[in-house]
This record gives sequence, structure tokens and C-alpha cells, in this order.
Amino acid sequence: MQVAVVTFDGFNELDSFIASALINRCRKDGLEAFITTPTPVVTSMSGVEVTGQRPMEFVTEADVVLIGSGVKTRDVVADDRLISRLVLDPSRQLIGAQCSGALVLARLGFLGTMPACTDTTSRPFVEACGVTVLDAPFHTEGNIATAGGCLASQYLAAWVIARTLGEDAARDVIDYVAPVGEKQETVERALRALRAVRTGETVLR
Repeated sequence: MQVAVVTFDGFNELDSFIASALINRCRKDGLEAFITTPTPVVTSMSGVEVTGQRPMEFVTEADVVLIGSGVKTRDVVADDRLISRLVLDPSRQLIGAQCSGALVLARLGFLGTMPACTDTTSRPFVEACGVTVLDAPFHTEGNIATAGGCLASQYLAAWVIARTLGEDAARDVIDYVAPVGEKQETVERALRALRAVRTGETVLR
């Protein structure tokens, strides 16, 4: 199973790297993430240059697509040519967005009446798209998920792992990376975020 971590110019390193690093803990189980970029090299909001592992067209074949955030997301959603390269299918793919990535999901028409999570800076722009923003770090309905706040990227990654490999795999990954002395509470917090979805439905099977 392949995961495209969509990373635009001006990206937030925490969003792209935390998600990809956690998911890649599961390579031995056949789940692998790739930094996916619209150009061969993109530069982060802090000036870090990164060479993409896959081109944007990879999103069409990926089993999971995670859209990261950054300081240029509003430029991304205004670029019809760039948006047209995001050919996604929520009926067969898991699709998630981090922080301002919710703007991309809204632009693609994937949110509909679904509420979303985003960061405080992006919130007014997401709401201007007619989307209800939740005061929560993570929300999912069906195959669509959103996360708000840089460190909520761990919840997005845990959602991907739980949906593809099961709860035990997600628990193991979060436990491995959790701070020493805080492992149990970190795991419980992550799994609690995954369970806090609409009508009591649980992500975890």
C-alpha cells in the first residue's frame, strides 16, 4: 500500500515529515509513504529544500493521499492547473488533509457538508469556503479525514495506519515514538482522537 504525502512549495516540515516518518515505520508490513511534489524540488516555509520522491501524478495510483499544509496553500487552490493534477477518488482512496490542506479538499469538492479540522491561522479561510471548522484536532467521515495543528499530524498518520493495518499497528507506532515516561498517555490520546468521530462511529475496527 502506497501513501502520497503531497508537499507543496512553502510547506510546513512538521506536517509532511511527521506523517511520512510515522507511516514508514510500517514498511515491513507493506505500507510506505512518499513525499510527493508538483516540482522536482520544493522549499519549506523555513527554507529547507527537499527533493520529491514521487511526482504529483503519483496521487492517482496511491492508496492513500495526505495533503500537507504550508504558507502558500491559498496560492495552490487558486492555481487551476496545479489543482487539476490532483486527480483523486475518495471511493477507493483514503484522503486526508493537514491544517491548510483542508482548503485543498474544499476546492476539490470533497468536504461537502462535512465539518473539518484546521489550524487557527487557516480557520477563517476554510470557513469562507462554507466549511464548518471544529474545535478539535482530528475528524473523519468515511474515507476523508482532516487534522488541525502541526502535531495533529500524528493523528492523521495513526488514522492511515489503523485503517490499513489495524489498531494494533497504529498503537505500536505511536508507542515507539512517544516521549519516554509518557508512552501510555500518548497512545491513549491518539486512539481517543481517532474514536472521536460522528455518531459514535469508530475508525478502529
